[in-house]
Amino acid sequence: MFKSIFTNSFGILFSRILGFLRDLLTASTLGASVYSDIFFIAFKLPNLFRRIFAEGAFTQVFIPAYANSKHRSIFSANIFLIFLSIILIITLLVNILPSLATQTIAIGFDDDTIKLASPFVAINFWYLPIIFIVTFLSTMLQYKKHFATTAFSTALLNISLILALYLSQDKSQLEIVYYLSFGVVIGGILQLIAHFIAMHKLGLLKPLYGGFKYIKLKSHHIKEESKKFKKQFFPAMWGNSTPQVSAFLDTILASFLVTGSISYLYYANRIFQLPLALFAIATSIALFPSVARYIKNKQNREARAYMKKAFWFLTFLLSASTIGGIILSHEIVWLLFERGSFNAQDTINSSLVLQMYMIGLLPLGLQKLFLLWLYANEQQLHAAKIATFSLLFYIVFALTLITPMGAAGLALAGTISGFVGFTLTIKAFGTKDFLAMLGLKNILYLISGSIVFGLLLLTLKSFINL
Repeated sequence: MFKSIFTNSFGILFSRILGFLRDLLTASTLGASVYSDIFFIAFKLPNLFRRIFAEGAFTQVFIPAYANSKHRSIFSANIFLIFLSIILIITLLVNILPSLATQTIAIGFDDDTIKLASPFVAINFWYLPIIFIVTFLSTMLQYKKHFATTAFSTALLNISLILALYLSQDKSQLEIVYYLSFGVVIGGILQLIAHFIAMHKLGLLKPLYGGFKYIKLKSHHIKEESKKFKKQFFPAMWGNSTPQVSAFLDTILASFLVTGSISYLYYANRIFQLPLALFAIATSIALFPSVARYIKNKQNREARAYMKKAFWFLTFLLSASTIGGIILSHEIVWLLFERGSFNAQDTINSSLVLQMYMIGLLPLGLQKLFLLWLYANEQQLHAAKIATFSLLFYIVFALTLITPMGAAGLALAGTISGFVGFTLTIKAFGTKDFLAMLGLKNILYLISGSIVFGLLLLTLKSFINL
């Protein structure tokens, strides 16, 4: 288990370091301006659909269904063709009507800004069909417990964007956004090539090709499996889309705030996502195939023991990250972004947003772990109901807090909804089973360790600010 987690974590860390370098260069070049807002809007739209269609929902439904399928090659080929067709249709519609797509995600933009942003939205959206194919291939690799390619391949996107920034350093800000947009598409193509190479080396391309070859002849064999998959997928899609809907609403509401608010949310969220991805997401990806296998074989005790180890591993790491992120929020943002067009006021605004995000790191991270149990047991509908309640709480608090707190209020609303989602997920997992994972000894270690770590960071903060 820990070998798979560390493989994922190291790959994610490598990618995120490059990602921060990319953001550092972007902040220095574009600052928190209308052009940075435009690029983040253009890049956010395909990422929204990617996370809804491609990554979370697809993986969480496909792996259990693939494990239980009697005709895996035919089943996987059929699902691939259905989803790729849908995604290509959406991509073509966005390219035909880019202004409408831009208005959908940034309704607070004026007509001139929408007109300026539309071509970038169209370009960036081609990342979606490319990354869906990447996700499909990575899911098959995960089932074979091969995580390294997917974990490290995201770095290729960041390398592509860094090169785009380097090549456009003497260009106007508008031209820089063009370079970045094409860099997104090229980065996706590089990720796709990396996954094809891994599939070839593991001998997975041949059976997949066989699935495409015989899909018409043998499609009747997987009729019931496909129906079950679709039935499970749509609740899973909604369950996974609610965090993206929250981010979507963040962008809409932030577009009504002062210029730069979208960028403050983006930069702060990028920092927040580092420990979330490095620990919680990496652990979830590594555990899911094994938990799904245990559940399939009716080995619930082994599955719970597996999750207990991961629970305490995550709790200690996420608690430390939360304390560090809250106490050193200003110093982190200053170190990463305050240069060039990104000024001291931008640092203050972004660090406040970061603090609001970091409060919710522990519940959001742990929820991802316990949602595995629901997905492995094919309880996608229950997970979708939990996500709906969380989204409703987010909407209420976002509308309540945006006026007094601005962008920070939107981040805090997301944190509050995270606590709600975690509580409901634990209830679905089983409160007694969750309490059985806890132990007085571990709790005391956690509390005392957190206090000591917090005091050390406060001392470090005082030393830095001398």
